[in-house]
Amino acid sequence: MAEKQSKWKVFTAGIIRENPVLRLVLGCCSALAVTTTVSGAVGMALSMTFVLVGSNIVISALRKVIPDKVHLPCYIVVIATFVTVVEMVVHAYVPDLYSALGVFLPLIVVNCIILGRAEMFACKNTVVDSALDGLGMGCGYLLTMFLMSSIREIIGSGSWMGIQLLPESLDKFSLMNQAPGGFFVFGCLMAACIWVERKLNKPIERKTCGEVLLEDQAKQAAAAEGGAEQ
Repeated sequence: MAEKQSKWKVFTAGIIRENPVLRLVLGCCSALAVTTTVSGAVGMALSMTFVLVGSNIVISALRKVIPDKVHLPCYIVVIATFVTVVEMVVHAYVPDLYSALGVFLPLIVVNCIILGRAEMFACKNTVVDSALDGLGMGCGYLLTMFLMSSIREIIGSGSWMGIQLLPESLDKFSLMNQAPGGFFVFGCLMAACIWVERKLNKPIERKTCGEVLLEDQAKQAAAAEGGAEQ
């Protein structure tokens, strides 16, 4: 039971407590750029989730083989492989989505969410946990993109998923389809996420880079002492 609960925590961490966009503030460029329509936002989120899960699995499986000195280039090669697959599939089967996403689809290669999970989680945990982490982060990203795009499309264009909900577009709210509207919705959702997090009484644990480095050095020293004693 404890193992299942632990894996459940790994999966659900990315939805609220460590939501990659609203709490970790990663991948904000794509979140602000492609959320003018729900279809484009969902397509971007699904592509990101596929790359995130696939790269996490491969990097975790190869974590003991990849040399420490070249781990970042190796991560980028793995991620770029999955991004190329996604780009080719979307271009072949969903050309409208490919045109809508534009440069943001190939830029998944250097997305901070994927590189961050590879560096902070996949290279240190098992394949199953890494897959669950990638899937959870992908679900959190998908939820954020869906909410942002729904609000912006309904208010800015009067439609949702191509379905006209309002009799006519509200021109005075067309700013929602521009950068200021994106930042406004992003700020509101971030505040809502913080409120939900506090209600759940599960605040995110924030550490500086120095603290993380000191913890890693302490673990390495403890492991070295344990090996010397044996």
